[in-house]
Amino acid sequence: MLELKALTRRYGSRLALDGVSFSVPHGRIVGLLGANGAGKSTLLRTAAGLQPPDSGAVLIDGHDVWAAPLAAKQALGYAAEEPSFHDELSAHEYLAFVAAVRGLEPGIASERALRLAHALELAPRLDEPVRGYSHGMRKKLSFLAAVLHEPRVLLCDEALEGFDAPSAVAAKAELRRLARGGAAILFSSHVTETVERLCDSVIVLHEGRVARELGRADWGAGDETTSPLERAFLELIGAARAPESR
Repeated sequence: MLELKALTRRYGSRLALDGVSFSVPHGRIVGLLGANGAGKSTLLRTAAGLQPPDSGAVLIDGHDVWAAPLAAKQALGYAAEEPSFHDELSAHEYLAFVAAVRGLEPGIASERALRLAHALELAPRLDEPVRGYSHGMRKKLSFLAAVLHEPRVLLCDEALEGFDAPSAVAAKAELRRLARGGAAILFSSHVTETVERLCDSVIVLHEGRVARELGRADWGAGDETTSPLERAFLELIGAARAPESR
């Protein structure tokens, strides 16, 4: 389980996270929605242990990310919005490095990496240096690395942004498979239609606070202009606009 407890983070005078608390249980995919600047990426970077909160706690399967980082991160996968790599390595070498750091059996990890790479249409380019990859290819590699060890808790920050349609379908199938296996997944995206179809519930962030948690029953029926979740989200943050202005 992922648990956020009264998470607060400031950047100078700006309050990016204001006492955010919620949990993501095992076996569930929870969406994270918010307007630009709502605090989504700050929340995910803090939950991943990449930047400390000013106050509050993040628990991964009961382990505090800051008090017990090794135990917490062993269970964690993180697909970043802007992934970084050792660009001189090939994707194959990078994934072998990730597997070694994770303590995975090399043969099993290599087979899983190749299977996922084929599904994401990345396999033909695995032996090329990452520095030559397009943005979409880098995002695919980041996603593959994040799920390689089948994490118990997975954080996705715009993880499918830049994916072509077949690869996005394959990635969503992998996320559903992980959730069925018991993973707790927090999935942030600006594409409300993707969140609507993928997630079991949604946390809406507004100005650094949890504005509301929406369940699938809250989303209602669709229409020709907006998805049900998109409409609920826009209404909730007070940013709904007329269809002709969209």
